[in-house]
Amino acid sequence: MLLNTPFLITTSFIVSLFCLLIVREMAKKVGLVDKPNQRKHHQGVIPLVGGIAVCMTIVIYLLAQYSLSEEHLSQSPIYLLCAITLTVIGALDDKYDVSYKTRIIIQAVLAAIMMFFADLALVQLGDMFAIGNIDLGIFGLLITVFAVIGAINAFNMVDGIDGLLGGLSIVTFSGLAYLFKGYESTALLFEFCLIIIAALIPYVLLNLGLLGRKRKVFMGDAGSMLIGFTVIWLLLSGSQIANEQGHTTMRPVTALWLIALPLMDMAAIMMRRIKRGDSPFQPDREHLHHICQRIGLSSVQTLVAICSLASFFVCIGLLGEAYAISEGIMFYGFIAVFLGYYFLLAHVWKFTRFIRKFTKQTDYTYQQES
Repeated sequence: MLLNTPFLITTSFIVSLFCLLIVREMAKKVGLVDKPNQRKHHQGVIPLVGGIAVCMTIVIYLLAQYSLSEEHLSQSPIYLLCAITLTVIGALDDKYDVSYKTRIIIQAVLAAIMMFFADLALVQLGDMFAIGNIDLGIFGLLITVFAVIGAINAFNMVDGIDGLLGGLSIVTFSGLAYLFKGYESTALLFEFCLIIIAALIPYVLLNLGLLGRKRKVFMGDAGSMLIGFTVIWLLLSGSQIANEQGHTTMRPVTALWLIALPLMDMAAIMMRRIKRGDSPFQPDREHLHHICQRIGLSSVQTLVAICSLASFFVCIGLLGEAYAISEGIMFYGFIAVFLGYYFLLAHVWKFTRFIRKFTKQTDYTYQQES
């Protein structure tokens, strides 16, 4: 490895914090800020630089690794190309509101680059359906494109309240780090996950206003797209590439549990929008964090509740991997949880009224939001 892990983590934290403080001032000058509107109720203009700072930290780490160590992350140049491209496109979207069709096309192109130049694709699903191992063959290329687009937009859509995207990202990268830690062939991936977590912590501190409200920052689409792409890159690395024992680090079904909450929230919301005849990318206020706030939870309580639920799902995936629980049981259990989540979302009005009645809260806020 490049240097000892504690040093890397500390350095990444400092670099990320320094980048945030510097870039946020530049963002104000160029207008890369988020302004309050009907959907966004924050006070004042907030710099959209969280993703840029995380990207800069990753770039510095990978370049230093190439310069000072004989060991490198596999296909780092391809990853950096894709990550930097997404960060730039995300920043442009934050400032100029790039069409979602353009964003999806770019995401699909980067997925193709990842497949054909980094040789990283979804080629097998294991025994996910309990009918035997499934090799996707040429269909894996198309499914990989959908997986990349899905992961990117899943993390983009959960960025709704302070700390949520950062918190959910840390939960997922922590689960990945735990899985990568046990193998020599994935030691650098373990280290990379820790670097990202260290880079995310300063953002969370500033985003929550814990270092002063005047230093508050948002992640922006630059960050959510970077995180989503990095997550799917690591999930594919762990579930599709064999380690020194000739086995993958995780089974494909485990990957579902590591991003269960963002994935389920995105899928359920998009299905609801399509059912109503709306665009699946049209913003609304039906995400899980909106539901939590409608039943009376504060922003902090909502953050803790959702991150705790996400951690619970990740633990299910890790336990399933550790104890080799049948892939079929893990997959159909995931589907059952998703159906329950979708049912809850479909009956959100009844659910919120019941909770408010039970806790003797008024429906005023919910009616105002509706």
